[in-house]
Amino acid sequence: MQGRTPAGQWPKAVLFDLDGTLVDSIPDIHESLNEAIAGDAGREFSVAEVTGFVGQGVQRLVERAYAALGRSLDVATRDAMVSRFLEVYGPRATRLTRLNAGAQATVERLAANGCLLAVVTNKPGSETREILAHFGIADGMNVVVGGDAGPPKKPEPDLLLLACAELNVQPQDALFVGDSENDVAAARAAGMAVVVLAGGYTSLSLEELAADAALQSLGDLPQVIVMLAAARREAAL
Repeated sequence: MQGRTPAGQWPKAVLFDLDGTLVDSIPDIHESLNEAIAGDAGREFSVAEVTGFVGQGVQRLVERAYAALGRSLDVATRDAMVSRFLEVYGPRATRLTRLNAGAQATVERLAANGCLLAVVTNKPGSETREILAHFGIADGMNVVVGGDAGPPKKPEPDLLLLACAELNVQPQDALFVGDSENDVAAARAAGMAVVVLAGGYTSLSLEELAADAALQSLGDLPQVIVMLAAARREAAL
């Protein structure tokens, strides 16, 4: 579903990362990963460890987990473990996951203001849609692009560019909201403005992430958009 944005409005679209941005999904990912590889790992991973494994999709999650065990995986074993993780995670993807503060109100406010909305994530599309529906924000999203959509995952820009194409907006007319270096890198490569949410799934500081702006809460996003839009207008004079 595509909507219409007021003439001259910036941004015409806001694209959101999912994990660490719209939702805190680490508790379910943590328990699912430990269950999936329980017979193979010899120990359980901590929440902090699993947080460090997240980013660039399930394949990289599994590879990083085994690297932490000092083990490498052949392709067949890796693919089998990816499938096992998804089997465990799929039915419980919303058991412990929670919306981040301000997410629902911000999505509703942006949609009411005529802004096109999308989720762009390295997580598979089916789990992404399930999570969005569970929290009642799926209908607010014009487009959902998951990591299994076909193009290379973030930090490459392709998923963001695909979302822009489906929304029929140019990247420079969109804003990406994320929480990690992968998100910033993808947005920069796509030619898109980017803001980051504090407390996300990264070991880097907000200063090190070097986004266009930082949010302490998603509830701050509307005001930050006003600030960024004003700066763009001033720069264009």
